[in-house]
Formats: sequence, C-alpha cells, structure tokens
Amino acid sequence: MSSRKASATNQGNGLSNGNRERGHLELAELGPLLEEKGDQGPSSSANADDPPCTVTQEEEEEEVRVLTLPLQAHHAMEKMEEFVYKVWEGRWRVIPYDVLPDWLKDNDYLLHGHRPPMPSFRACFKSIFRIHTETGNIWTHLLGFVLFLFLGILTMLRPNMYFMAPLQEKVVFGMFFLGAVLCLSFSWLFHTVYCHSEKVSRTFSKLDYSGIALLIMGSFVPWLYYSFYCSPQPRLIYLSIVCVLGISAIIVAQWDRFATPKHRQTRAGCLLRPNPEGCCLGVQHCGKRVFLGLGLSGVVPTMHFTIAEGFVKATTVGQMGWFFLMAVMYITGAGLYAARIPERFFPGKFDIWFQSHQIFHVLVVAAAFVHFYGVSNLQEFRYGLEGGCTDDSLL
Repeated sequence: MSSRKASATNQGNGLSNGNRERGHLELAELGPLLEEKGDQGPSSSANADDPPCTVTQEEEEEEVRVLTLPLQAHHAMEKMEEFVYKVWEGRWRVIPYDVLPDWLKDNDYLLHGHRPPMPSFRACFKSIFRIHTETGNIWTHLLGFVLFLFLGILTMLRPNMYFMAPLQEKVVFGMFFLGAVLCLSFSWLFHTVYCHSEKVSRTFSKLDYSGIALLIMGSFVPWLYYSFYCSPQPRLIYLSIVCVLGISAIIVAQWDRFATPKHRQTRAGCLLRPNPEGCCLGVQHCGKRVFLGLGLSGVVPTMHFTIAEGFVKATTVGQMGWFFLMAVMYITGAGLYAARIPERFFPGKFDIWFQSHQIFHVLVVAAAFVHFYGVSNLQEFRYGLEGGCTDDSLL
C-alpha cells in the first residue's frame, strides 16, 4: 500500500514538473503580458498557504531566457524555410537598398527595386523576366551575346572565295567573336546570379572582368592583322604585348579584393587614368596599372600606323575614324559607370532603367559592333588588293 502511495506521489510530482515547464514556455511566449497580469491583483487564497518561493527573480529570468533560445531558433528556421520556398516558387519581392546585405550593396544611388538574396539558381534565372535593378543589365548583354553569336556564325560560314587567306582570316575574326561572345555571356550571367550568394557573386564577378580582358584582346587581333598586314614584325610585337597584358589582367581579376564594390572606380577608372602615386601598393594600384596598360596598349600601334600612313589615309582607308569612335564609346561608358551618372544627381529616379551600368553596357555592345564594321572594311580593302603590298605601306 505504501509503495502505491509512493508511486502516486512520484507521478504527481512528474505532472507538476511538466506543468511547471509548460508554464515557463507560456511565460516566455507571452512575455510582458504575464508581467502586467501579475501586477493587477493579489494572489489567490489557494496560493496564500504555499511556502515562500526561494527562487530569486534573476534565476527565473535566466531560466526563461534559456527556454526561449530554442524557440527563437525554431522560429528562425521556419521563417528561413518559408523564405526559401517562396524564392523557389518565384514569389519574392524587391527590397530597398538599405536592407541589402553588404555583399549586395554596390550602388547606393539606386534606392529601390533590388532583388533579395536568393540561394537558388532556378529563382535567379527566373528573375530575368522580372522587373528589378538588374533587368536592364541582364538584357542589354544577353541580346548583345545573341547578336555577336549570330554575326560570328555568319562570318565563319562565308565562302572562302571572299578571303585571300581563308584559314588565317577566319581564325583572326574568330578571335574577335570569341572574345565578344565570352565577354557578353559572362556579363549577363553575372548579373543574373549576382544575388545568389556571396561566393557565387564573387566567382561570376571574376568571370565578368576576365571577359572584359578577353574582349580587348580579341578586338586587337583583327585590327593589328589587317593594319600591319605588310609589316609582320611590328604586328607580332604588338600582338605579343597585348596578349601578355591581357593575361595579366585576367590574373588580377581573380583577386577577391578587386571584385568588391569598394574598388568600383578602380575597375572602371583603370581604363581612363594612370596611377598618380607612382607606386604600386596593394591590389588596387596593381590592378589599375595592369588594366590601364591593357586599355592603352592600342595607343602606340595607332600612332605608329597614323604616322606611317598619314592622317588622311589612316582615317579613311585605314578605318581609323571608326576605331576612334569605338574608343570614345568605351571611355564614355567607363566614365559614366565610374562616376555613377546620371543616378548620382537623381537618387532613386533611375533605379530600374537608364542607370549608368545599363548605359555602359549599351555603349560596350555598340563599340564592339563599330569595331567589327571597321575591321570588315579593312578586310574588304585587303581583298580588293588581292593580297599585294607596296614598299611604303603598312596595309
């Protein structure tokens, strides 16, 4: 009989302990409401005969705090699962700039319309068809990629009868189209998956700037081939310099610090101005020097060609007028991108359309097409001469 009473007593104590734990959980969830109710009136008569509680207020708060931590973690996991599900289903909403994580903050003059972090490639690619700050950046180079892929296929399929040296000339044009297609494809892919995660963003940012170096290298190849057609030694020297600088720029683009928003002006300004300090300290100045050298490596062969052929012949027969226009487009686009014009003067007005990065993209595609047009004219000129050379001409 005594054993039954003891077991009943233990069960009662177990139930009271369970009720006490549930009471603490409820206290943790209700919070201040219970505190207010506790202050409203005296305790009931049933509790009047209870022995005084020996647990201090600090110990009760500590116990409540310990019990609320698992609840908070559980609620956070539920919210994260709900967010990932919404992203997967494409039911996300654009957010303002000030709530973006640091790795997504690039242009503080674009105030609204940003994509949230979306750890799903499917959601990132579906966002191509949504309106946000990257929509224009994606489509300008996606359409440019399709354009140059189409032009490249047409050029490669041209009959050999339209070339003096079909194999060499198609390889030369192929280098240009390869650089243009890779540059534009890396660009639109980067802007598409930019919001996936910090690691993915950094990886595709490296590809994006490597594509710029490939475009510059590929653009030099056909121009140097036809402009110095009858001067193989200078042509080889200039091509070698461009390749060395291009490979160096690609290596620099792989450094993590070079791809951060902090070095935005470094990435764009490297094509516009030299390093005024006269020394190379850290990634920023080294990267600037390498990309500056690559961007300005065309100045020496341009001056060489213009002096040798004369300004009139260089700008007409030599198509230098088109190449000058191409250079103006590239420099203008890079300058607007570095200075963040026009959104700098009208914050929040160019969040979706006509921001500096979109203008830069349009000018890059236009400049590449102008370059292709000039090189095509050079190829026709060379075809008209039937591959002949004169003693006083580089062409």
